[in-house]
Amino acid sequence: MNWSAAIDAYCERTSPAFWAEPLNAWSNLAFFAAAAIGLSLWTLRGGKDPAGGALCGLVAVIGAGSFLFHTFATRWASLADVLPIAVFIYSYFALALVRFFGLALPAAGLATLCFLAASFLVEPMLDPLFGSSAGYVPALLAMLAIGGLLVAQDREPGRLVLSAGGTFLVSLTLRTLDGPLCEHWPYGTHLFWHVLNATTLALLLVAAIDARPARPRSSSTRRG
Repeated sequence: MNWSAAIDAYCERTSPAFWAEPLNAWSNLAFFAAAAIGLSLWTLRGGKDPAGGALCGLVAVIGAGSFLFHTFATRWASLADVLPIAVFIYSYFALALVRFFGLALPAAGLATLCFLAASFLVEPMLDPLFGSSAGYVPALLAMLAIGGLLVAQDREPGRLVLSAGGTFLVSLTLRTLDGPLCEHWPYGTHLFWHVLNATTLALLLVAAIDARPARPRSSSTRRG
């Protein structure tokens, strides 16, 4: 495989030049802003939450990887773009199960592996509807499900997670429309995907950092 092969995947790119996607490239600053918001809150809360701090750093890595892809636009840059996003999705899913629902670490790990497998299985089925955005639909469904369950339990992170899911729904729609609208809007809609994704991640960071950990679930029952 030629890792230096050029990729032309978005409306704004009209040549292999480094700055052929200026809006898509510079809009990645939104991810660094989201990371800064999360890091500021993390520091304000004492900076003693390793998972929260790691997620903040990962959001900054997402911004850097996306910037590389929208400037170099090669296969290796594509990996730099998608891998940090995947790590964030599955790491946050596991953390949500532990922190929001009180699952033990082994159970959360197993559930995350099942979610990962299910995501790969359903992606080909979603491809006709969502195209290259199909791989992000499971993450959207997970946010809506987790947020909905928390709201049903009247737990504070629920509204933030649900808001993140709603924002991501709009973001995913705009990503999907980048190609179809290209003829009418030559700048494309992918930059809005970046800005709204960064908003989604900021909401998720606040939810994770500010959440009071749920009590670990136990299989034993208390007898009076």
